[in-house]
Amino acid sequence: MRSTHSGYTRLSKVHKFSAAGLTAAAATTVVFAAVSGGTASAADAHAVKPVAWSAGSFGETQQDELAKQVDAAAKQAKADAAAKKADAGVKAKAEQERASRSEARKPMKPAAAAKPAAKPAAPAKKAYADNLDGWIRQSLDILHAKGVPASYEGIKRNVMRESTGNPRAINDWDVNAVNGVPSKGLLQIIDPTFKAYHVEGTSWDIWDPVANITASCNYAADKYGSMDNVNSAY
Repeated sequence: MRSTHSGYTRLSKVHKFSAAGLTAAAATTVVFAAVSGGTASAADAHAVKPVAWSAGSFGETQQDELAKQVDAAAKQAKADAAAKKADAGVKAKAEQERASRSEARKPMKPAAAAKPAAKPAAPAKKAYADNLDGWIRQSLDILHAKGVPASYEGIKRNVMRESTGNPRAINDWDVNAVNGVPSKGLLQIIDPTFKAYHVEGTSWDIWDPVANITASCNYAADKYGSMDNVNSAY
């Protein structure tokens, strides 16, 4: 079926503007020819300037506008990409800082407990010679530790008088011997007196030289103030 629309009505707006321009140009040419008495030549007809707004120039304007839009879109995309990259860098830096702070907040392992200081070694036991000099010196250390007065010279003097330094000496002729309790040892002490004045830390054997000297000096300190004050039988 034939369309009821004319060919003109099917033209786009651009084409319509172009057609109108051409029609106006043609009309102008005709008018100019009539005024000139029909003497104008074909060259004169072509000298008439066409209208400025033609379909071609309109198309070029559209192309320029499209190019501008494409260029603007490219620039915007580039700016968006740069902003996204910068934002990613900021986020990465912030994440690194958070990780560093988290690492810094980790509790430190407690330091290993210090080993307790070793107990000081017990002082080495003092050694004494196994002779009269060693017996007297050992007895003096014990007596002084107990606060009992005595001196090396006072002890040795009385030992030499009573037993001449013999730890096994015994008196079997005096009154004590008659009574059954003879004097014994370096300082000639009888058993009851030895037991009564025995000093803790020494042997309970009356024949032990250190125990004999220590008990005898303890008795002399009680009765005479010190073995130093004894110059005869006591």
